[in-house]
Amino acid sequence: MRLDHISYACTPGELGDVVQRIGSDLGAAFSDGGRHPQFGTRNFILPLAGGCYVEVVSALDHPSAEKAPFRRAVSQRAEEGGGWLGWVVAVDDISPLEARLGRTAVPAHRIRPDGRQLNWRQLGVLDLIEDPSLPFFIEWDTPAAEHPSRGAGEVRIERIEFAGDATTIADWLQASIDRPLDDIEISWVDADEPGVVAVWFSTSGGSIRID
Repeated sequence: MRLDHISYACTPGELGDVVQRIGSDLGAAFSDGGRHPQFGTRNFILPLAGGCYVEVVSALDHPSAEKAPFRRAVSQRAEEGGGWLGWVVAVDDISPLEARLGRTAVPAHRIRPDGRQLNWRQLGVLDLIEDPSLPFFIEWDTPAAEHPSRGAGEVRIERIEFAGDATTIADWLQASIDRPLDDIEISWVDADEPGVVAVWFSTSGGSIRID
């Protein structure tokens, strides 16, 4: 399984400060990722080596999208104080997951500040809301050259700390319980709530832990 991206949620008023703080800690710069019109959210993107990226995301004042599951997940996490929202696994073909889970993937898009549109299909956001340790899945309908990880520097994810049930996650992914993600180490820790507890990054200044 390949990690596509990992999301950090905050309120709109905190967005600039969070982007600055994480970028400063990692010695790397985020860029404005644009808006998700159907979700009522916006994000900033940090491309990472290894073909994945970090997304800092906040909910907009967008009444027409208030019931969108992703906006609900972002708002809920931000109202709880903000922090790591969840992780997303990329698949080449999402249809086997649709068959296994008995649901249809949701078409989605994001409009970048330069006006270009990124398109994908996603599945499993409602499960993330129920259990924040579970990833959701994404199938990109955008050329690889347009993937948000393009332009990455040397910063990469080394390890992700999770709280939750390892067996549940392995079953959800239908992957090895010992190493569910390619090239990224997973460690299990105790915490009050399930989900991503912290992410370790490899940087020019050494390993940096962000919780």
